[in-house]
Amino acid sequence: MNLFFKKDPYKVYIYTCFLSQLFFTFIFTMNLLYQVEIVKLDPLQLVLVGTVLEASVFLFEIPTGIVSDLKSRKLSIIIGYFLIGTGFILEGMFPYFIMVIASQIVWGIGYTFTSGAQQAWIADEIGEGRAADAFIKGANAGNLGKIIAIPLSMFAGYFMINLPIVLGGFGMMGLSVLLFFFMKEEHFKPADRSERVSTWKNIKDNMNQIIVFSKRSSLMRILFLIALFFGFYSEGFDRLWISHILEESGLEDLTEGKLVFFIGGIQFIVVIFSFAALHFISKSSIYQKLTSIYAALFAGSILIVSSLVGFALSSYLIVLLIFYIIIQVARYVMHPLEDIWLNQMIPDSSTRATFFSVKGQVDAIGQISGGPVIGLIAVNFTMKTAILACAFLLTPVLVLYRKILEK
Repeated sequence: MNLFFKKDPYKVYIYTCFLSQLFFTFIFTMNLLYQVEIVKLDPLQLVLVGTVLEASVFLFEIPTGIVSDLKSRKLSIIIGYFLIGTGFILEGMFPYFIMVIASQIVWGIGYTFTSGAQQAWIADEIGEGRAADAFIKGANAGNLGKIIAIPLSMFAGYFMINLPIVLGGFGMMGLSVLLFFFMKEEHFKPADRSERVSTWKNIKDNMNQIIVFSKRSSLMRILFLIALFFGFYSEGFDRLWISHILEESGLEDLTEGKLVFFIGGIQFIVVIFSFAALHFISKSSIYQKLTSIYAALFAGSILIVSSLVGFALSSYLIVLLIFYIIIQVARYVMHPLEDIWLNQMIPDSSTRATFFSVKGQVDAIGQISGGPVIGLIAVNFTMKTAILACAFLLTPVLVLYRKILEK
């Protein structure tokens, strides 16, 4: 933590990635299990919880992105982590469906304050070239945080499944306090006060810039389409994977303590493999060329689609776990590569946070649209059919990436 005191933006970014992912993983290792086992949510309720979260992201992504571009990226990030912490504390302390819904709204709004702002802040402070390295190193630092968090979450969850959620929420609040003191913002240039006619006018102006640029750039349109299709499939899969594994493998009768270690162990394996994969990429030249990034993203998408089909059709525990691990590792590796791709395409640094926010909002539209459909399929047919539907919804990204590679 001594490096934090030097206020070097690069190091503060890396530490923030580490701590935020440590607290997020501490929470999420037990979060879905808490919703299934303690709150007793059915498949449709599980998906609706996610849909409310994504609706909150959809409604607030652009306004909070504008706050970041106009007022202060540092302030936006600090507010975001504080609200995220508040939301998780509410969820962990009150195990009722309505309170879980309320908590998703609070922490979803908090997430939109950090989404885009963090990437835009580091790119402004250290420059676009060095930011690409920071994105990869930050993702790896985040994975280190996950490796540390999962055993701690398993230990705390063994005694009380909701304990990691509450403690992680307080950790997020603590991170916001740390950033208030140690995060500096020297290269951000907000719009002049005379230009700040109204928030909605600035939203309109920035959106117009993005629309104009997107009309000129087929790559930007494809990037947003890919984000949409990833949103279509991800909400249903993220909410139903535990129920599917327990149902297909016959492990539904495990005690809460054994379930905690089982789910935590799976997450730990995912993080170890993700850490290794990101370490390999950070040592390679893959992320330094857009053509290499496109090829890596295409390969990752093929892995996810094929593994979703395998995950849906398998009934053996070991096979289910292998496919799940492949899906999650591919997703973790692809995320920083997508950030680098978008960051290099943005024409004006003053709208950087808004571009990232728009991508997040497009993903949220996909999750809001696709999540309930997957939930209804799970309730009215089978979990297996719902996971197959997830694979079908993601398939168009293969065509889009192929189109990019052919250019």
